[in-house]
Amino acid sequence: MKPPHGEPRPTLLAADHVVLPTGIVSPGWVATAGGSITGAGGGTPPVSADSHLAGTLVPGYVDIHSHGGGGASFTTGDPDEARRVIATHAAHGTTSMMASLVTFRVDRLEGTVRALAPLVHAGELLGIHLEGPWLSPAHCGAHDPTLLRDPLPLDIDRLLEAGGGAIRMVTLAPELDGGLDAVRRLTSRGVIAALGHSDATYAVARQALDAGVSVGTHLFNAMRVLHHREPGPILALVEDPRAVVELVADGIHLRREIVAWAARTAAGGFVLITDAMAAAGASDGDYRLGPLEVQVRGGVARLAGSGAIAGSTLTMDRAVRFAVREAGVPFVDAVRAATATPARVLGRTDLGAIEAGRRADLVLLDDELEVTRVMQRGAWRGG
Repeated sequence: MKPPHGEPRPTLLAADHVVLPTGIVSPGWVATAGGSITGAGGGTPPVSADSHLAGTLVPGYVDIHSHGGGGASFTTGDPDEARRVIATHAAHGTTSMMASLVTFRVDRLEGTVRALAPLVHAGELLGIHLEGPWLSPAHCGAHDPTLLRDPLPLDIDRLLEAGGGAIRMVTLAPELDGGLDAVRRLTSRGVIAALGHSDATYAVARQALDAGVSVGTHLFNAMRVLHHREPGPILALVEDPRAVVELVADGIHLRREIVAWAARTAAGGFVLITDAMAAAGASDGDYRLGPLEVQVRGGVARLAGSGAIAGSTLTMDRAVRFAVREAGVPFVDAVRAATATPARVLGRTDLGAIEAGRRADLVLLDDELEVTRVMQRGAWRGG
């Protein structure tokens, strides 16, 4: 069928399997035009397909927590480095991602936010995630403890204004002086408040959820442990349907049994994240994460000196494979946690699912869940 004059020619893809919002169809088909999905379904395509794809089509992965990759880092504020990070993760199926920054001086963060904001406004990034400086010294992880501070309204406003709407999420410890007020201030400005790097008690975590917290940053990591007399933030986040919890499914941050438990239990759902630093998609070596030195050995990133885990070298395709192959998470649930749920967290109704009206971001997986092809905005990467 020839399109009307001036309209893009539609493309019809048939595949062995397609993951739709309602589940897997085998076989299935997807129609795209002008960078958008115009239709999708199961069975025989309505007209002859342009190509048949061997494997499973899933939506493009969406990563809401990543610091770097390909030897580059968002924390430098260099747009060229940021684009290298984006390209590295896109090769592994992540077609949309947010830039996560680590703790630094407020003036330095302001400059980085200003430098990355144009990429957000141009649609190259989904937004900016500030992970710090408003974190607990008791759970600072790979953040410089000398740069941590309480969340002052002046600092919050300064950084939000620098981004001009580009900052979409902020991780903070609500037990800090002014922490609950900061949650309310952020959410009133349309920014997602995430609880993380926190020593909050269960009671304070509940107050933070009531104040507007809707994400638990890398659940279990860098927060008060779950204890039978003081369950802390972990139980509060897992049992509350208003919160989505992040999981770093790499077998290093979390055992496979914990990934399985959290995936089954989280009342508000879970998202897979990479929490990747510059070594993701690159080789072992010495790197920096913000102001701190990081050593990557055997694919594991740790702070030089202390040995604390310093982000990951994870890519989203590996996270999905680990969740399914190692933790036993049902395939459709794992895909949803890498696509539809993070898109929902950000309020992006144009991403995260294979259905008409969504962006034509698709990933083709083989039987081992390895990425074989990636489509972004209706065009296959690499031609």
